Amino acid sequence: MSGTPSPTALVALIAAAESVVGRWRADLDPSARRGMPAHVTVLYPWLPLDELTPADEADLAAIIKAVPSFNVSLTDIQRFPQTLWLAPYPNDPFVRLTMDVERRWPAYEPYSGRFQNIEPHLSIGDAVDPDALGHVVADVAPRLPIDARITEIALMAQDEDGHWYLRRAYPLG
Repeated sequence: MSGTPSPTALVALIAAAESVVGRWRADLDPSARRGMPAHVTVLYPWLPLDELTPADEADLAAIIKAVPSFNVSLTDIQRFPQTLWLAPYPNDPFVRLTMDVERRWPAYEPYSGRFQNIEPHLSIGDAVDPDALGHVVADVAPRLPIDARITEIALMAQDEDGHWYLRRAYPLG
């Protein structure tokens, strides 16, 4: 990755999900193998670190602070064509954060604009055939819901080897 801008990600880390889906994510989600903890994405990709200014960080902090902390419950297992994921309820605070950040930095659309709708989710497996993962569903489903309190949004960055690390956490209001 050396020589190319390293994107960042804004995510809500959900530590409570690790004991339920962590082992599956380690096998089935490439981002987990690169150090990304269980999370719901607010915006990815976001500003590369070498473009991030103190003004950007101040604007981001204000946007995140404007949203109150909230409880979330990961209630059921859903499927995208190549992803098995957990649905957060409520999902409105995640959508609001995504829209607010995108409004401030319109060049950074969620998932580079590949999807029409914002669908907050916690990936269990990515780049997989979700219909072939019945054994994962059988393991995870009885352990739902997973409840958590979202109090901050993490700015995750990649090192020169492509591994994710926590750059900074911004508190919600």
